[in-house]
Amino acid sequence: MKKAIQIDEKDNVATVTDDVKAGEEVEVLSPQGEVILKTKLIDDVIFGHKMSLRKLKEGEEIIKYGEIIGVASKEIPVGEWLHTHNVNSARLHTPGEKVRGVT
Repeated sequence: MKKAIQIDEKDNVATVTDDVKAGEEVEVLSPQGEVILKTKLIDDVIFGHKMSLRKLKEGEEIIKYGEIIGVASKEIPVGEWLHTHNVNSARLHTPGEKVRGVT
């Protein structure tokens, strides 16, 4: 079975430790090495990339390493790949990003 690791217990994402195809089951390990989730991935996720550990709302902070690394640009279900197509920078707006209140 493929694995992913939650680096900090505050994280709402995990990092996959191998290339994983959509539909494959992943076992997520806590920082203490305990299994905290088994889920099938929605997207292909390559080694070292993030997957969501729970449903994230649009505008919700993305937390990795116990720190805010971005903001969900749309609702993100459990097991979805997190990258620039669904995460905005928490500090710097990027080209093409939807910015609330700006037209």
